[in-house]
Amino acid sequence: MVALLAGGVGTWATDTWPFDGRDRYCWGAWREDSGPGILGDEGFEGDDDRSRTSTGTAPTSREPRGQCRLSVTSSDTYDGDKDQQDTTVTVKYGPAPQSAGRRVTWLGGYLGDRAMPLPDRLPGVADGSHGLLVLPERCDTRDGRPTAVTLDASEAAEPDDVLAAVPKLGGSRDVAELLVAAANKGMEAAGCADGEPLRVSGPVPTLPEREESFPDGAVCRIPGLDIESDLGKEAAMRLRYQVGTVDDDLQSCSARIGRSVRLGERVDQPLFDAVMVRQPRISALLDGATGTRAPGKGWRGTGTFASDHGVVRADCAGRPTSFLLLGAPTGTTSDYFATFTNAVARRLGCAPVAPAADTEGSGR
Repeated sequence: MVALLAGGVGTWATDTWPFDGRDRYCWGAWREDSGPGILGDEGFEGDDDRSRTSTGTAPTSREPRGQCRLSVTSSDTYDGDKDQQDTTVTVKYGPAPQSAGRRVTWLGGYLGDRAMPLPDRLPGVADGSHGLLVLPERCDTRDGRPTAVTLDASEAAEPDDVLAAVPKLGGSRDVAELLVAAANKGMEAAGCADGEPLRVSGPVPTLPEREESFPDGAVCRIPGLDIESDLGKEAAMRLRYQVGTVDDDLQSCSARIGRSVRLGERVDQPLFDAVMVRQPRISALLDGATGTRAPGKGWRGTGTFASDHGVVRADCAGRPTSFLLLGAPTGTTSDYFATFTNAVARRLGCAPVAPAADTEGSGR
């Protein structure tokens, strides 16, 4: 009996569950071969030196914060050249950052670019390698901040990689399933589960369109959002934009200068991410972050413009609606934000939120 108990303690510490023969990871939330690609054989990109392990600390009722890191490695050798896979998936359970500025940039980092809403009206978003899920109110902190589960995946670069490596988790649905499983286990460990686990059953939304380059006219199909004229010739030729989700709860537009292999650039250069959010639980993450005054002359609602972000909240068609800008909100970038904000407000059927734009789309 002592030997059996000792064995049980040892396997629990390494996230191995002895009774079904399958390894478990991240507080026991994820099980080997349970569905998401990163947990199965397809999660290994090479045939040699395969390894999948996790480390971390689960949340508790006394300390409702947790973190887990899943490491997946493998290699392949072909004609003497060895390719190495080193995928890391980091999951965090805990409240939104306390600082208003950090909270805005933290949330904006998940809502922009290729993020799409989770299915089944779950309050969160995901793309192929990142995700965020906001937990029910019963898990809020004493000061009212919502608790969330986040997922971030990365792939270590090899010395001769020309472009940044992209982690392959299996797709947006797999990321959604990983998020929900970690959330359910985290709530159980933290003592705020109610017996009815969150589930992913419906279809995962897809992007309305691919990333586009050499845009003909307005970026993200938003009238007046014409960026090329503000860029140099070479930068304008490499302009990329991504239309994200477009619905009553979330809309996003991301602009980038595409990477140049000739110039030794491995990643795109961000210009800005502009986001509208009014999904109640996601929007609750911004409670208290917009201050008590308008961010500038001519703006409606309350908000702030900082060195690396802007945030505004105003009533729009009877609902509190938040607008975020990630990127330096000064000069032309601030004008783009005004154009985006008013275009979204018009689509939602409410009065302009930003200063009126001139015929070129400028808010100046």
